[in-house]
Amino acid sequence: MHKKILIVEDEYIIAGVLKNILKSGRYEVCGIAISVKEAIDILDKVQPDFVLLDILLKGELSGIDLAYRLIEKEIPFIYISANSSQTILEEAKVTRPYGFVIKPFREKDVLSALDIAIYRHEHDLENGFRQNAVLQKKVAEILVSKAGWEEKILQMGKALQLSISYEFLSVEVRQGEGVRTYEIGFSRTGFDEYQVIRDAELMVISHRTPDQLEMSRTADKPDQLATWYTGEELHALPKQGFRRMLAEAFGFRSHLSLPVPLSGGKTCYFNFYSRQSYTYHAEHLVLCNRILPLLIRFLENLLQLGNSPVVPASPVQSAPAAAGPAEPDLFEGIIGKSQLLLNVLDKVMQVAAADSTVLILGESGTGKERIAERICALSPRRDKPFIKINCAALPLTLIDSALFGHEKGAFTGALDRRTGKFEQAHTGTIFLDEIGELPLEVQSKLLRVLQEKEIDRIGGNTPVKVDVRVIAATNRNLEKEVAEGRFRLDLYYRINVFPITLPPLRDRSEDIEVLSAYFLKVFSERTGKKVTGISPQVLKSMKTYPWPGNIRELENLIERNILLAGQGMITSMDLPEYPPQYGEVHAPRSASPTLLDNERDYILSVLKQCNGKIWGPGGAASVLNIPPTTLNSKLKKLGIHRKSWK
Repeated sequence: MHKKILIVEDEYIIAGVLKNILKSGRYEVCGIAISVKEAIDILDKVQPDFVLLDILLKGELSGIDLAYRLIEKEIPFIYISANSSQTILEEAKVTRPYGFVIKPFREKDVLSALDIAIYRHEHDLENGFRQNAVLQKKVAEILVSKAGWEEKILQMGKALQLSISYEFLSVEVRQGEGVRTYEIGFSRTGFDEYQVIRDAELMVISHRTPDQLEMSRTADKPDQLATWYTGEELHALPKQGFRRMLAEAFGFRSHLSLPVPLSGGKTCYFNFYSRQSYTYHAEHLVLCNRILPLLIRFLENLLQLGNSPVVPASPVQSAPAAAGPAEPDLFEGIIGKSQLLLNVLDKVMQVAAADSTVLILGESGTGKERIAERICALSPRRDKPFIKINCAALPLTLIDSALFGHEKGAFTGALDRRTGKFEQAHTGTIFLDEIGELPLEVQSKLLRVLQEKEIDRIGGNTPVKVDVRVIAATNRNLEKEVAEGRFRLDLYYRINVFPITLPPLRDRSEDIEVLSAYFLKVFSERTGKKVTGISPQVLKSMKTYPWPGNIRELENLIERNILLAGQGMITSMDLPEYPPQYGEVHAPRSASPTLLDNERDYILSVLKQCNGKIWGPGGAASVLNIPPTTLNSKLKKLGIHRKSWK
């Protein structure tokens, strides 16, 4: 291989052992550093292909501090760790290493970890090149289209969504002293649905005049380079500033700022916001650097348009632009618009066209098989075999035969040759559900299939080549399984090329109503009963229930209650009692609610029905038939905050 490896290890004996191990594996050791300072000195002179990095080093700086420098330089690394505390390990995992080698280690542990890390890194590079090519093509299509300025900005925002996840995108152009800042925002309301937010809407949300909005923008210190903010950092920004105002108004907890320098002294800022605290990290800075030239070219071309609002004038107050066309069949059968679910769908779109191995993680009943089906349906292998196998349901004595097949006479009862699941999936995709249930001896055989792209039938004399994309799923914590010796570390890293974690239903309670309506329609048609809905009281109790069985439990409960219900509406539902760790304990309200209580509950139900949209077509103000300013006053009077309907 002759790849250059830098060793950063402050114990001379261990560093020497690592050097000998790497040489035996035909790697070139380009340096040994005992501190972060020494490592930086070496990095200034040579660019290694990989770094073996001890977490705890002598001196003020640790291996984790160096990891952020490596990320900026786009150098992959593996941690070398002894028995570090859980806190240190969690901090290390945030830097997204390509693997861990635990001290004391064996030679094969180091070489196997490095081999898998190189494999994963090459796949990441391939995916990155593919995404850049897709983005370049999309930019060219947007620029030659006949759409106006705002529609082109929106289309660019949609294209960036696959690389940089966000719930709100603000595009801001600072035009120089004495000229109003141009800014437009896009709030994501569905997979391909965005609501345009201009100053008119922001004035309603923030209770500020146009001049006050402009003052809040100038109160923010502009970032000179791409920067990310965690929840604590975002809320530590100046209180009078625009970004802090947005965070408090919409409940954002993390932020990524990408400044794009333009000609004529202008600067455009792409500001990405998320309601998750740690959406953005150091790798996003690398991504920002990659796409910056593309964004400069895009914006410079956009500025030449005749309808460009970036001129010495007040902000544009035109009618909202129409949302882009939805793609209803793209994720057929996947119901919901919560941001956690949309993030999952973004990842599906990212990985579907590639050939990478995918690991789907999540509790039972979260829809792992449905996501696997969508990945296959959106991939180039969509017309090839898609073989599903539940590893937990395979009898122990027949697992090898089921997966890899057997020859006639290979064992008692083998009357004919059997083609295994991997051969059946040749040129297509295999879905290994509950892969965490496989016994260790089968795991080693599966690892060989992934590495060598070939299988051995039981009783066969020659290996059989297979071309199969693997999608695996499990509800187990595989890191814990590895630590306790029930799952192979090398297999874990081999299948963990592109992980997708599905959120439990209790974390996406805003999707419960739309999921219930979907299952209600399905089972009403199936049973022939005319059950038209679920009462608000029942829906309220469903949204506070923890759903340990997730979507599968919700589906079964709706079916059962349709069978029990008469015609009309489900007005009562017996929900099982579960320990409080699944959800919060809510204090009961008074038995005699006041008029204000009823008004508050009704407005909240409308807001949830409208997915939090206040103004515009389909917004809560339109449904309630009152002006947005009146609704905003009522929200303040009744103490209804955005987090109340999230």
